[in-house]
Amino acid sequence: MDFAYSPKVEALCTQVRSFMDACIVPRIRQWHDEVGAGRYPVSFMEELKERARAEGLWNLFLPHLRDDEPGTRLTNLEYAPLAEIMGRVPWASEVFNCNAPDTGNMELLHMFATPAQREQWLEPLLDGKIRSAFAMTEPAVASSDATNITTSIRRDGDDYVIDGRKWFITNAAHPNCKLFIVMGKTDPDAPSHRQQSMILVPADAPGVKLIRNIPVVNHVAPEGHCEIEFKGVRVPRSNLLGEEGGGFALAQARLGPGRIHHCMRSIGAAELALELMVERAQARTAFGKQLHEHGPVGEWIAKSRIEIDQARLLVLKAAWMIDNVGAKEARKEIAMIKALVPSVHTAVCERAIQVFGAMGLSPDTPLADSWTWGRALRFADGPDEVHLQSIARMEVKARRHEPGKDNPYLTPLL
Repeated sequence: MDFAYSPKVEALCTQVRSFMDACIVPRIRQWHDEVGAGRYPVSFMEELKERARAEGLWNLFLPHLRDDEPGTRLTNLEYAPLAEIMGRVPWASEVFNCNAPDTGNMELLHMFATPAQREQWLEPLLDGKIRSAFAMTEPAVASSDATNITTSIRRDGDDYVIDGRKWFITNAAHPNCKLFIVMGKTDPDAPSHRQQSMILVPADAPGVKLIRNIPVVNHVAPEGHCEIEFKGVRVPRSNLLGEEGGGFALAQARLGPGRIHHCMRSIGAAELALELMVERAQARTAFGKQLHEHGPVGEWIAKSRIEIDQARLLVLKAAWMIDNVGAKEARKEIAMIKALVPSVHTAVCERAIQVFGAMGLSPDTPLADSWTWGRALRFADGPDEVHLQSIARMEVKARRHEPGKDNPYLTPLL
């Protein structure tokens, strides 16, 4: 396994960093001011998107991008360091048309959409003209087990009718969100992993109701993490994505690369937190010493560096495996990064907040917002416990103990 960045990727990293420094970082205060005043999308987003596309920094996440589709074809391993750079500013990835959940939705449509679905939904998403949402999680059940999902997708003549309630649906409050990819049950009597299907639902379809934009740790995201009601929503049967009963498989296909993206953005956020921590530890003096000279703060800096670098290597390994052996074979590594990285993200932010003191809790630094999102990521795409259980199950299966067979490394003393 070779995780070294190629000259092509190094050049792209330099280009993305330069774009961030010149075009995005100077707009951070304006972004907060406009969003705080109730303006969203912000006034300068389309301008930045046009500039990023003109510079070739567009749709960088699709390994199977066609020659006639806008963007730059990169593998998961090649895209990973670019996602890390974007992760330093929470809204930066949208500038490059690389923001979740649109990336995962575009991947699904790219793999499974019919020609008509591609024309109606994928093409405007690739062009950055619309936004989308992925509606899977439900308030009434433990949605970490997808077989629990209760939203009904039933046939009625040439249509499907959708009834159910979803929540924490990212992007649903974005004014440009035009599409929901909804996961529900088409056949409750089928085997558990063949009951679910995915269907394309226009956001303005009759019966789609946005109930509320749910605050996350009392933080309200302008794009939304919304509760949505689907009540008698009728769409044509041609809106089915893939085949009936294929929803679970589609969800797994979507989540593999998406977890790479999430984790690398988290690593970028953790890197920024460490950078700010080190700067603050040199700028402040207490009890006759700079903060970094006090034992605990020095240890926090060292532990943060170790944890970030370990996490990055594991994510790059997972990305390499998806590229070379596929997401199915990489499922243990994907579960490992999803269980690990958000915890590293929040741990580093927590230390940085402590070094900043009360200022770290305020909006004068990005640390409180970053910690909040890192904490939310411990639920997004499945809670830590589900991933840890999966890892343990795969470890036990790989080393299944044979009754009566002793490990040769165990030498009885008697």
